[in-house]
Amino acid sequence: MAAERILVVDDEPGVRSALEAILVDEGFRVRSVESGEEGLEELDREPYDAMLLDVWLPGIDGLDTLRRLRERNHDVEVVMISGHGTIDTAVRATKFGAFDFVEKPLSLDRTLLVLRNALRQRRLQQSNRRLLEQLVRDTEIVGTSAAAENLRGLVRLAADADAPVLICGEQGSGRETVARRIHAAGRRADAPFVEVPCGALDEVAADRVLHGEGESKGRVELALGGTLFLEDVDRLEPAVQRRLTATLVTLAREGSGPRVMASAPSEGSGIDHELAQLLDVIRIPVPSLRERREDVPLLAERFMQELSREYGKSAKGLAPDCLAALKAHAWPGNIRELGNLIERLLLLVRDDVVRAEDLPEGLGGARATAEDLYREFASLDEGLRAFERYYVQHVLAQENGDEQAASRRLGLSRRELAGRLKKM
Repeated sequence: MAAERILVVDDEPGVRSALEAILVDEGFRVRSVESGEEGLEELDREPYDAMLLDVWLPGIDGLDTLRRLRERNHDVEVVMISGHGTIDTAVRATKFGAFDFVEKPLSLDRTLLVLRNALRQRRLQQSNRRLLEQLVRDTEIVGTSAAAENLRGLVRLAADADAPVLICGEQGSGRETVARRIHAAGRRADAPFVEVPCGALDEVAADRVLHGEGESKGRVELALGGTLFLEDVDRLEPAVQRRLTATLVTLAREGSGPRVMASAPSEGSGIDHELAQLLDVIRIPVPSLRERREDVPLLAERFMQELSREYGKSAKGLAPDCLAALKAHAWPGNIRELGNLIERLLLLVRDDVVRAEDLPEGLGGARATAEDLYREFASLDEGLRAFERYYVQHVLAQENGDEQAASRRLGLSRRELAGRLKKM
């Protein structure tokens, strides 16, 4: 990692030379100047990680220098240097965004400690910004269709409002992505996003997960100040929905509750009346993939790029006949089904380009054989996991995404299937 850059601004030559010598010895790259004007000019020319800024300076003083560099949006941590009798001024400087202050005569140990703490905070803030930027990229709503553009507009409105949101749509259509996008673009982006997979919880487990047990905090408490996302909220038992409503109403009355978002089927059925009233302030309908087929090529390319990075493999091209077949498919499992298919093609197709003949039988390709799977996977466990994912996806597609019907065919309860899908 490159050495961090420090700018020293002090009108006393002895202080500048002492600080420059000790900081260079500590491995920093250092530049020192004698006035606030010179300091601002230096920041305009080059980026610095931290700045040691004297309060009393000829020309513009330290406070005015600090104010001006913030107006110019310079991303630099500032540590004030205060002479005798200027502590109150230095304290005021922290209100303008200074990290801390050190008092003259300088203790080099104290100065280094404060400076290192300032740099540590800067690195943490930069890391948080990168994570937030990655979250925004990961939750991007991909597509150029009118349906995708309309969805992006609704998400922008919801992000600005900070009100409860009910996200309606079919399984696999991207409802969780919409919720995460709203959170990432809203005022609570730096706070937790806490998800509750309601479809996998019976009544006892739901109460424990939502409200906690003993010293263990529930998801509602963990989401305070952030966002609580209730995935498939309609699958909670009615009694659990009523207790959850009472908790959320109490927290809202106290002004301390989380922002609540929930997903449910298009018609929103299965939600208790009072909980529905609480949630249905902003309703966002998420279109199915068959309603935005023109977006399929873009989504397929995006999945291919992301999955190739995840697996450490070279991304495969998608031939025109392959893209045409994908665009013509009904996608009963929606975006989730498309993502699963692209993952399978990345792992199983040996050529650099995927063609229509490489697609599963239902999309115009040939059926994968046991020999294909045997050659691809190194162990029985890996092969079984791959077959389980493929077969569950196949049954879901045959049942048009109806998990209740698919669970009956697979010999699983609906909650067991939901749990497996979540794990997959």
